[in-house]
Amino acid sequence: MRIAVLAERAAGESRVAITPETAKKFIALGAEVAVEQGAGAGASISDEAYRDAGAEIAPAASVVAGADIVLGVQAPDVAMLSGAKPGAWVAATFDPFREKARVDDYAKAGLEALSMEFMPRITRAQSMDVLSSQSNLAGYKAVLTAANEYGRAFPMMMTAAGTVQAAKVFVMGVGVAGLQAIATAKRLGAQVSATDVRSATKEQIQSLGAKPVFVEEVAGIEGEGSGGYATEMSEEYQKAQAELVSSHIAKQDIVITTALIPGRPAPRLISDAQIASMKPGSVIFDLAVAQGGNVEGSSPDETVVKHGVKIIGFSNTATHLAADASALFARNLFNFLSAFWDSESGKPILDDEIGNAVRLTQGGKVVNERLT
Repeated sequence: MRIAVLAERAAGESRVAITPETAKKFIALGAEVAVEQGAGAGASISDEAYRDAGAEIAPAASVVAGADIVLGVQAPDVAMLSGAKPGAWVAATFDPFREKARVDDYAKAGLEALSMEFMPRITRAQSMDVLSSQSNLAGYKAVLTAANEYGRAFPMMMTAAGTVQAAKVFVMGVGVAGLQAIATAKRLGAQVSATDVRSATKEQIQSLGAKPVFVEEVAGIEGEGSGGYATEMSEEYQKAQAELVSSHIAKQDIVITTALIPGRPAPRLISDAQIASMKPGSVIFDLAVAQGGNVEGSSPDETVVKHGVKIIGFSNTATHLAADASALFARNLFNFLSAFWDSESGKPILDDEIGNAVRLTQGGKVVNERLT
């Protein structure tokens, strides 16, 4: 069983899909691990560290040659995989809804694409969930970046020269990223409030010491779809929410938006008129900017100033914490494959529940029901 890991080719991507820690664990299972030279540089991992763990270090073509499994953060182009075995598995993030052409290419090449984004949100798959591990870091980084751009202190400070008031931070969307954003802003001493379309998150917000901001007594408040993801709300709810948010957002210093709906463009949460109501010098961090953005006028990897308000957002937030993001991503991949490792055959054998959920292509066809 040969496991290959290539350096990431996507622009701005600094993460890597394996670390010396997980390479050593795969080798302990009986696998042979090959890593492209320089693959870990962006995450501060040297080739020597991989060699010390027992991995082979070689150019890309040699690494892929004869590979049974290829691991990636972002799925490599099919052209990079020409030396892999027929039917080789590729476990990575594929962005399947927006990159259908790539999925089709994998099917035509006879490769088995395993999309880590499609990992079901069930208890036994929690340790395999790359979306959660990377979103957790993204929520943290969003607050730190916003704090840096804000240019004022976060906590209340009482000095002989007077009192500095605590910054007011509003988090919109209380998934994994939102919860970490709340926790981080609280640790920095901000006055934090948060909202979500799912009423079940109210207690989570309160447990972190933040103030919940919710529309009450309007149909559609539950807002929870399959797997714990948010769904789009009724027109009545959206109108009521917009009115509540408009009055609240005008008083905030920093807003963090995190709302995403799988397979669809990010919902618009903040309009130009709402931005105009904020105080000059305020900051908005749009964590959904790469999926179209929650904020009107936001642009990936650019600082947009509208009405004196800075609007920022990264196309790939987790890569700004590449070392930790790589460590967590690599553990997710190891947990995924090792959970199904068959000692007799010396390879992983996926069960139907998780296998059918993450498998995009097999036998030359696109087989995932979410794409067909």
